[in-house]
Parts: sequence; structure tokens; C-alpha cells
Amino acid sequence: MEICYHAHIDREIESLLERIHPPRVCIDNDSCRDCTVVKVDSANRKGILLEMVQVLTDLDLIISKSYISSDGGWCMDVFHVTDEAGKKLTDETLMLHIQQELCATRSKGEISRDTELASQKGAQAQQQNVAMENTALEMSVTDRAGLLSELSAVLVELGYSVTSATAWTHNDRVACIIFLEDASSPGPISDPKRLGLVEEQLENVVAAHGETGQKNSVRVTTLGTGRTHTERRLHQLMYADRDYESCRACDRTHVSVGRCEDKGYLVVNVRSRDRPKLLFDTVCVLTDMQYVVFHAAISSKRSMADQVTCNLHLPT
Repeated sequence: MEICYHAHIDREIESLLERIHPPRVCIDNDSCRDCTVVKVDSANRKGILLEMVQVLTDLDLIISKSYISSDGGWCMDVFHVTDEAGKKLTDETLMLHIQQELCATRSKGEISRDTELASQKGAQAQQQNVAMENTALEMSVTDRAGLLSELSAVLVELGYSVTSATAWTHNDRVACIIFLEDASSPGPISDPKRLGLVEEQLENVVAAHGETGQKNSVRVTTLGTGRTHTERRLHQLMYADRDYESCRACDRTHVSVGRCEDKGYLVVNVRSRDRPKLLFDTVCVLTDMQYVVFHAAISSKRSMADQVTCNLHLPT
């Protein structure tokens, strides 16, 4: 079974290339015995690879193989995916949701009514990562035992409730995003004095057990529906914190960097233990470093990602 979806193109906005060759997404369940093949042909633009990988990752799909080619003005990407149980995709509404999300240049006004029938998992992923307006607390600080407990206690004392929170730790540093509501009247907090007080109190908590000269960042902001994907934002916070400067060797991970002189590429080879969201994390890191992936071949066998080969170039 092969399902194809062609996005509607707004001829007043889209480029000439996109008018002639609209994005095409094919979901093929026939060519591979044990996985579903998702193929995307589209005009190339900055960040499109990360967006595609993010769509598949948010739906908890496992990417076992991928072939990336985006040299020039066009990208042709292939993803071999399964569900969490390692089975092919069979839910037609889920496949429709994938097709529409991967068509990055589609016109929102022309999305089919069938979008409403998208699977519950697809709807949950959208709800999680493109939420209603929220008050968000972003932090990148020195990690220590009991830190989140102390922060939560301060927030409760100030009259706030935590609606959701995500935290990452690495090299004795923690990046955290906490979404807040006023405990007495649910909704975003707009009073600048209250926001300022939250920052001040939490900075005191962070600094109480810290050492002189340690870098800490605490920021409270109001985020609308177009806010950055939560895990994408955590990558940005970690990168801005320069956590990689004290990176330790990882178990069973090997990274080599070479050059392809005739093409002007850097060639990065990564072999590591496989895990969920590995490809998403890899593309996030390269994007944060301002690299553009032109070609890549990714495959995993059993518990290892045997080869991740990225031919990339620093944009001028």
C-alpha cells in the first residue's frame, strides 16, 4: 500500500520552484517486510530536516534507517519507521496526520476535514508541543541533589501551580523548562512584578548552595502557540550553557570528523548505543552548531546505531 499526499500551494506566497514541484509525501507499506517507508520530496529550506525528524519523533515512531539528500535546492529524504512495538503503521488516520505534518509548505487553510480524524497519539503530540499560551520558567544552572524540590516549594509558596516540567542533566549542569499557572485563577501570568519576583526568588534558591563564579540563568517568560518545541528548546539551553566543553567519553560511543576536500564538506561518523530520539538529538546538535546536513545515511541494528554518516557544510 502506498499513500501519497500533495500539499496545496499558495501561488501568491510560495517560490517558483515550489509552484512547479509541490512537496510530495509517500507512505509505503509494500516495499519493506518489517517497516513502513516514509518518503519526502520537497524544495529545500533551512531547518526542514529537523522539522521532519521532529514530527516522526513526537509520534513515538522508531526510525531504524534514514537516507538524507538535500544538496542544492531540493531534498529527498527516506525514513524507515515502525511503531513502539516494532510493527508497521496501519492506522490510516495516523498516516494522514504524518503526511500533512511533513508537508511543511502546505496552506493551513486547505487542510482537509480529515485532520480532525487524526489518531489520538497525533493529537496528543500536537497538544504537548504546541500548547496554548503559557508562562514558562527556563533555567540552566548547576545541578545538585534536591534542587527541583526546593524550586517547587518556592513556586507553591508564591501561589503558583506547575502544569508540566521537563529537565535534562549533563556534566553537573541542568536545563529545565517548567510551565506555570496561577493557582487561584488558571492561566498565563502577565503581571511583570510577579514575574520579576519569581525570577528573584528562584535565583536566590539557585545561588544559595552555589560557588562563586558559577554561571546560572533563570528566566520567566510568556509563550504563545508558536513557541519552540520543548525538547528543541532544551537543546538550545544546553548548547548556550556550553555544556559540551567538559564532555566526558561516553560508553560505546565513537565520533570521527574528516573532510571531503573536493566537495568542501565535513564528514561526521557516529557509532553509538541506539536509543529513542537519537536521530532527533543528533540533528538538533548539528543545527545548533549552524551546520547544514547535505547527505546522511543512518541505520541501527539491535542495540547499536551502527553508522550515522553526515556530510555537512557550515553555511556562509
